[in-house]
Amino acid sequence: MERTLQTSSSNQLSPHSVLMAHCPSRQVLELIADKWTALIFALLERQPTRFNELQRAIDGISHKVLTQTLRNLEQRGIVQRKITPTNPPAVEYSLSPLGITLIPLMAMLRQWAEEHMEEVEQARLVYGEKEEKIYG
Repeated sequence: MERTLQTSSSNQLSPHSVLMAHCPSRQVLELIADKWTALIFALLERQPTRFNELQRAIDGISHKVLTQTLRNLEQRGIVQRKITPTNPPAVEYSLSPLGITLIPLMAMLRQWAEEHMEEVEQARLVYGEKEEKIYG
């Protein structure tokens, strides 16, 4: 049985579809599907957090990647940055009202990853064994 993709009542793609290369929704999907975004969310959904605290808490993230990810999240209205005029200025990040709407989705993704990591790893090992048999 052949399956077809329908996103509207006709057989054409909706004008707002992540499947279309130039649709802005694809950029949003790329941002929220990023592993660093998911890890930042795990911290910001608890409480507002300063940059250095984020970097210390997220093992393996570089200063550059954290800066870029936070900037992209802020630019798209998902994270907000608060600057306290101290010397030096204190910068704190928190989820915006729009970002808060993503908490359940991001929590489900993290939970799925943690619950199914062994199955995914087993599938990767089986695949590697198959490839080894085929290609030597």
